[in-house]
Amino acid sequence: MYDAGTVISLTGGQYRLREPLAGAAYGVVWRADSLHATGAVAIKLVNLDQMARAPAALRTRWLDSANTEIAFLRSLAPWDGRHIVRLLDSGEHLGLPALALELLDGDLAAYLAEETASGRTIAPIRALAWTGQVNQALAKVHANGWRYLDLKPGNLLLDRAADTLKLADFGTNRRLDDLRAHTYAGTANWQAPEQFFPDPAADGYATEARTDYFALGALFYYLVCGRLLRYSSTCGQAWQAHGRDGAATLLATHQARPPVLQLDEATLFASHLGPAAVPGLALLRRLLADSPAERPQHALEISRLLGQATSLLGAPPARSAA
Repeated sequence: MYDAGTVISLTGGQYRLREPLAGAAYGVVWRADSLHATGAVAIKLVNLDQMARAPAALRTRWLDSANTEIAFLRSLAPWDGRHIVRLLDSGEHLGLPALALELLDGDLAAYLAEETASGRTIAPIRALAWTGQVNQALAKVHANGWRYLDLKPGNLLLDRAADTLKLADFGTNRRLDDLRAHTYAGTANWQAPEQFFPDPAADGYATEARTDYFALGALFYYLVCGRLLRYSSTCGQAWQAHGRDGAATLLATHQARPPVLQLDEATLFASHLGPAAVPGLALLRRLLADSPAERPQHALEISRLLGQATSLLGAPPARSAA
């Protein structure tokens, strides 16, 4: 348990906790004031309450995830941070990994919930721009030798003034040069088939860089249509009801994997994109291909189709910085 006013000492300086911002399975994020520089930062700490209750194997996995995140962010060059959250400082607090990150304006999931509650939707050209930004972030992750495996709105931070997104939370990262089947990782609502359904021949989940592109496609559809794919909802519900047995339950129920992109969903997506429907839908189908081999090979392919779609919609309207 952490309290407001606690001072966290990291390698580069000290930070006074102000208020909690978010929490997850093993981490908590606080707004904090830097005691050696002007301005606020986000401090990410290990969740002490969860650590105390978790079995030893799970505690080890959480610590490994925190250290993986620090190692990845430290490996980035300064110019890599345009669409990846910047690491400002790191170290240990109470013997556990801790990070100081740039403070942004909350995550995309919360922002989209606000927009939906207010009856507003995301303009197609904005959805295209955001998808392109996330594609750039994934390109940096892949170029640095990792696959991300947990792309979702909750892991995208919004800079409202610039209307840009930054990818955060890299504890699920796995090395690209280690393609052995692995244990379950990620979030069921946003996962590619190979990430949700284990490979029976490999006794685990056989993912790769293009696994991230499926999640990008699911995000693209969500931004344009304002709803999850039915496939994604089905996997999420199965996980919620049955945990890791959810995949087996779905296979037993349907005798096959549920279809990813259904005809009415493709029609809805195209109708929202209007004049950009042809390249936009072509990209969506590629990203959501059932087999990784049928998805785009690299970020440049994705960028080209996004560029074609954007050019058909014209220049985006000017946005207020408020």
